[in-house]
Amino acid sequence: MKDQVKSDRRPLVLGVHSIDHFALQVPDLEEARTFYTLFGLEVRDRDGALELYTKDHPHCWAVITKGNGARKLRYLSFGVYADEIDAFRKHLDACGVTYIDPPVGADPDGIWFEGFDKLPLNVRVGEKATPDEKCAFTSPSAAPGTSGAILNSQAPQVHPRRLSHFAIFTTDVNAAIEFYEKTLGLRLSDKSEPAVAFLHGVHGSDHHLLALVLSDRRGMHHNSWDMGSIQEIGLGGAAMSRAGYGPNWGLGQHVLGANYFYYVRDPWGSFSEYSADIDFIPHNVDWPAENHAPEDSMFLWGPDPFPEFIQNTEPAEA
Repeated sequence: MKDQVKSDRRPLVLGVHSIDHFALQVPDLEEARTFYTLFGLEVRDRDGALELYTKDHPHCWAVITKGNGARKLRYLSFGVYADEIDAFRKHLDACGVTYIDPPVGADPDGIWFEGFDKLPLNVRVGEKATPDEKCAFTSPSAAPGTSGAILNSQAPQVHPRRLSHFAIFTTDVNAAIEFYEKTLGLRLSDKSEPAVAFLHGVHGSDHHLLALVLSDRRGMHHNSWDMGSIQEIGLGGAAMSRAGYGPNWGLGQHVLGANYFYYVRDPWGSFSEYSADIDFIPHNVDWPAENHAPEDSMFLWGPDPFPEFIQNTEPAEA
């Protein structure tokens, strides 16, 4: 595998460059297949599990397995450059992490260790799935004298371009920030104590690769997918709502990250987000992280979120 050119990364700084993939356990794989297919992802079968891909992109973004009971976040996997994996092993040794066996059925590749709140984490060599520049964003319009109407009967299905970021519940946002900065080299973009924080990758990434949301236990809040326009977000959200998924939140624009959003509630009480035009932090920019007041941390415009939006529906570990 061809490695990234060194000039495209922050020199002499060790850090993950991407979220390689996430892994969920759900009660019903066919229910998951229906949801993620309608959401616009390509769902493939492999070894009794489902894998999630985006259209015309070779990267596997998620692995969905069947399990008894409620939905569960099984682990997060992060990508690093091939010439840094040995340095990462030494770095994690120095951090004093607890190494673990891979979860049952997971690819054993890379380094497995216990993360904050005992969430299994994986660091592995992989292509940089996070872009090196801000992704294209369009605002389609019609020229004078021409119709911009799209008939409902002819509305296209939307297709996310890539995984944008992942949001997890954590028992202590500030302590989790410290852990992920120390072990993975992520950096704080913005936060609003004590409820939420956003972390980016040092080698160029969206405003956040990882978001942290306060709860009494770990879990997944949402997975977020990059779209090319507000139109695509609206079309996707409408299709999911008409199919009976909800309650949903959107359309709106966030403050921190500035992305447009529409959150679709999945069959298990967590969310998949359509996201567009999120802030981008190049590898050679030191982002001025700040601690923001609650009113300046969630959304600039859009409907008010319903109370269950920040509810952690994942069961506590036994």
